[in-house]
Amino acid sequence: MKAASIDQWVFRVAGLFVLASLLLSQLHSPHWLWFTAFVGLNMFQASFTGFCPMAMILQRAGVKSGAAFCPAGR
Repeated sequence: MKAASIDQWVFRVAGLFVLASLLLSQLHSPHWLWFTAFVGLNMFQASFTGFCPMAMILQRAGVKSGAAFCPAGR
């Protein structure tokens, strides 16, 4: 089985954060939906700017780049 790329990890973590915040909004407080909105806004801005904090963390951790978060010229 090949190792997951940065792209795959970013989508996994974002999906997990969204699902966890939705669950917490139902079990604890609807204010957790603000976290869902934050994740969505971050994904939206990353699609335009290419700036993704999670991708930067994973790159520093040595995870290989995928197509979406690979710097130009690499």
